[in-house]
Amino acid sequence: MKIHFTLFAWLIMATTFAQSVKVMTYNIRLDTPVDSVNQWPKRAHKVYDLIKKYDPDVLGVQEAIHHQLMGIVENVPAYGYVGVGRDDGKTKGEYSALLYKKDKFEVIDHNTFWLSETPDVAGSKSWDAAITRVASWAILKDKKTKKEFLVINTHFDHIGKEARKNSAALLKKKAAALRKNLPVILTGDFNCTREEPPFAVMADPTDISLLDTAPKEAPGTFCGFKVGAMKCNPIDYIFYTKPWTPSGYKAIDDNDGKYYPSDHLPVVVTLTLK
Repeated sequence: MKIHFTLFAWLIMATTFAQSVKVMTYNIRLDTPVDSVNQWPKRAHKVYDLIKKYDPDVLGVQEAIHHQLMGIVENVPAYGYVGVGRDDGKTKGEYSALLYKKDKFEVIDHNTFWLSETPDVAGSKSWDAAITRVASWAILKDKKTKKEFLVINTHFDHIGKEARKNSAALLKKKAAALRKNLPVILTGDFNCTREEPPFAVMADPTDISLLDTAPKEAPGTFCGFKVGAMKCNPIDYIFYTKPWTPSGYKAIDDNDGKYYPSDHLPVVVTLTLK
């Protein structure tokens, strides 16, 4: 009887102190008239519905213009956000924002840095980057377990090969400096496959050891809007550090029979910390 009671008590404690976070990364595609039938006003409700359906605790979005980000938090009011526009460090340009469940997490600290040789200078870019790029981060505290973790969301340049490699190295150095022994989650559109040099930099244990949540045969995530029109390329990732344990990885291919809600598929995974 004593053994059974001890086991029961241990199970209760394990359940009480386990921390699970459902994480999503999603390039929602900026609002631009060139997308015609897939311009944001015609598909925004699809994105809102997808977020509601899969209900992530933490969501990293890429390419979000200010009014798109405001549309998400207004239509899916469970979320708060951190992040700034990449052009001016305020509201101008695309965000790589982090959304989080307000009832589940408290923001302990947050900021944004630029993927450049001067990461604290708003609007800066370096190397062969075509466009200004940023990473936004937050230290979140689980209101129930009281445990804290660092989460970073980013979007690498689509043109500059050196920029992507250097951005990966900078991202890892920043993560190592910010974490202060906290577990880390890192989301984003990295604009590279797992066979390319920037991914090799991310996988190298120098500065910080980051692990890919995807299975070995990872599905593609950049598919274009039209279903079946192109081969999907795997360029959207969720990385983590131990002692997180990933489960339930999925590239979400929900569509209306003709078009996806965005030209990228969102990726979702559950990370558990005991």
